[in-house]
Amino acid sequence: MIRIALVDDHELVRTGFRHILSREADLEVVGEGASGEDGIALARRLAPDVMLMDLHLPGISGLEAIERIARGDGRTRLIAVTAQDEQPFPRRALEAGAAGYLTKACPAEELVRAVRTVARGSRYLSADVARELALASLPGAGQSPFEALSKRELEVALQLARGGDLQGIARLLSLSPKTVATYKYRLFEKLGVDNEVALAQLAQRFGLLGTP
Repeated sequence: MIRIALVDDHELVRTGFRHILSREADLEVVGEGASGEDGIALARRLAPDVMLMDLHLPGISGLEAIERIARGDGRTRLIAVTAQDEQPFPRRALEAGAAGYLTKACPAEELVRAVRTVARGSRYLSADVARELALASLPGAGQSPFEALSKRELEVALQLARGGDLQGIARLLSLSPKTVATYKYRLFEKLGVDNEVALAQLAQRFGLLGTP
């Protein structure tokens, strides 16, 4: 039996996933959460075989949660899930430790196939995501400006774009406010913006904030 945990801040999405997965005799949903913090707690408490992790979550992002869980004992295999194949998330999610990447538009049978594939120890990328990653690696391919950010700069950028302040971001990411301020200065310089409103607009334009 493959034990699965679902982490998504939309109950309707979790219900849909649970309905699809529960129809399979070898799959069992053992836990659910609505935030990155929930996902980390579920991994520690239940150690599911596979966790489906939304990337756009309140508080700690799915990207940050994936990295923290992947740094653990490695018992839980992670599949990143998002509304669309948003750059730079596929590559960053894999770098953070995800074993798979799906969009929420994938067919039900692909969701099941991805869970089984990842549970066996292999990687799984939906065809559209794999194609985008391949195209992005070609010389001259257009890329999101957020590709220029480091992993930590990207995480700080996401929190700033959502309206977070330095103190709150520091607590979420276990950093000092001074360090967060340094990341903020660097990412503003790399992205060519000079305030949080411009950053949020840029992030929305490139799909980093997900759907409202």
